[in-house]
Amino acid sequence: MTTIGVEEEYLLVDPVTGLPVPQADKVRAAAGLGRLVADQEVQPELLQAQVEVATQVCGTLEEVGGHLLRLRHAVGAAAEAYGCRISACGTPPLRHGRPVAVTDQARYRAMVVQAPQLVAEQLVNGMHVHVAVPGREAGVRVLNRIRAWLPTLTAMSANSPLWDGHDTGFASWRTMIFGRWPVSGLPPHFADAADYDRRVQHLLECGLISDTGQLYWQARLSARYPTIEVRCFDVQLRADDAVMLAGIVRALVETLLAEAAADAPEPRPAPELLQAAMWHAARHGLSDTLIDPDGRVRRAGDVLYELLRYVAPALEASGDTRQVTALVHRLLQHGTGADRQRAALARGGLRAVTGLIGAESTSDLAV
Repeated sequence: MTTIGVEEEYLLVDPVTGLPVPQADKVRAAAGLGRLVADQEVQPELLQAQVEVATQVCGTLEEVGGHLLRLRHAVGAAAEAYGCRISACGTPPLRHGRPVAVTDQARYRAMVVQAPQLVAEQLVNGMHVHVAVPGREAGVRVLNRIRAWLPTLTAMSANSPLWDGHDTGFASWRTMIFGRWPVSGLPPHFADAADYDRRVQHLLECGLISDTGQLYWQARLSARYPTIEVRCFDVQLRADDAVMLAGIVRALVETLLAEAAADAPEPRPAPELLQAAMWHAARHGLSDTLIDPDGRVRRAGDVLYELLRYVAPALEASGDTRQVTALVHRLLQHGTGADRQRAALARGGLRAVTGLIGAESTSDLAV
């Protein structure tokens, strides 16, 4: 069975005002002192109002869910000890008028020099899914084939509609914010692994990125692990929605690996169509149409059902069919995190939104 791992980023917020608070160093240290957290599972992020967690390498979705719940509860308890709480949302509903302090590491200080305003507005939280691949050549072939599915995956994960106290009109405003960096958005098509490495090296030599961590493509080859890393997701309100996305990504990667092994033709969607499809997905989430991998305009629910049919053999092989299918059905019935944040805003204003996010961020698994 193909192994997977998940990384999540959380905001630290004041439990009363919902405003970000710069307590990351203290919260990370406190979480690391507990017996629930292993070395390197809680990591620094760019801004001091953010923390990142990384699961161990997992073989099953049950393991993924168990690790995410354990880490969310451990970091949540550490946050409470310093008068704040974790907030699993892609963007903060509210922000201070002044920038949040940057974590005191050399690469983060260099990013402030490179793009001060972008850093000041980088209060965004994502989720990354790593799926093992048998080698870099296989990874590039999967990367080329997964590009057409990235808008659909982005729409499913949309959980960042609010910014500075108002509705942006986008389901995933985080996607739009992240797209402003020099190397971001949809990855290009690569001829092979040597082509991938050559083009990344050229970016480094030109000084356009300072390290491979600044390859902010929505999917990339991991520089540290033998994995493909899918990075298009907003962090999820609930841990079980993160489990659902991890299961879908693993099944999708396994399906694409099989197609590559069979030498099936690689799709080559028009770059302008793919970029516009991603914008459309970030704008609407699942509340409107999506552009499917064949470039057709379809109802969002129909595209999700097509995705489930496409990866069904891989889901069945890993024993994930029941869990993933049930969670996708729940997503279609109850909406994305963006839909739920908007419903809370209409029901009770920003206080209701921060209450929803706080409650859901450490809630137990439902499936």
